[in-house]
Amino acid sequence: MPKMKRMKKDNRKAGRSISRQKKSDGPGANSLPDRVNTRGKNKFTGKRSPKATTTEPSRKKGFRSDEKIRLNRFLSNAGVCSRREADVYIQTGCVTVNGTVVSELGSKVSLSDDVRFNGQQLNPERKVYLLLNKPKGYVTTTDDPQERKTVMDLVENACPERVYPVGRLDKDTTGLLLFTNDGDLARKLTHPAQNIRKVYHVVLDKPLTKNHLLEVARGIELDDGFISADAISYIDEEKKNEIGIELHSGRNRIVRRIFERLGYQVDKLDRVAFAGLTKKNVPRGKWRFLTVAEVNLLQMK
Repeated sequence: MPKMKRMKKDNRKAGRSISRQKKSDGPGANSLPDRVNTRGKNKFTGKRSPKATTTEPSRKKGFRSDEKIRLNRFLSNAGVCSRREADVYIQTGCVTVNGTVVSELGSKVSLSDDVRFNGQQLNPERKVYLLLNKPKGYVTTTDDPQERKTVMDLVENACPERVYPVGRLDKDTTGLLLFTNDGDLARKLTHPAQNIRKVYHVVLDKPLTKNHLLEVARGIELDDGFISADAISYIDEEKKNEIGIELHSGRNRIVRRIFERLGYQVDKLDRVAFAGLTKKNVPRGKWRFLTVAEVNLLQMK
């Protein structure tokens, strides 16, 4: 009898061990993030591993237009300070709501209210910055009367905040496109005086002659003015129809018009770098949020 009891006890222990093992083997158990190797790639192509995946960090929920929130939370979300610090500013009369100083703690406001800190109007939504690797066939607009596919379709579930594309890529051009609700940054990145760097991978219908390559480097005259490349080189030295070109101009269809002016047709056009951002870890048709370091880099430009 003692031997039988020991066997039953051992069986119960084994059962518990198996049960724990099954739980640990569920979805996500012992999972590791994919590693992407981008070493040795051409700077103009921006090619990446097919295993790259889009990861989405945690984010705050957006506010409804009719929702009332505490004033200190409003100030915190607007990036003014922490909630505890906001209480101090509120009590000292630094905050106005619709033109009236509000110093009572616990006061609530809505998105439609005009909230100001030391006279500066505030936006309660956090600033959002995301990078899309645009596929072919999507137009860069927030609303298309012709009901074509737009880039907004690709980022519609990215965040509760309403974001907008910075600049444009035409329907047949692929590559990097930045989205944000930070109007100041968007205006800065699209202003001609900022000379924002853009790098393109171009595939032509025929080999580009050496003379034409040098001509693009020196500059050519287009209908809307003179343009020269900051850098240009062959990607494929044998075929000579794949070109890497770096520009700072944001003029409409500028890359296509440069080569069309010289008698070439652009079969493929891919923007592989924009303002220091690259396609690393962003597969075609996918997006990712910018890191804090990347946002700081853009704001310094």
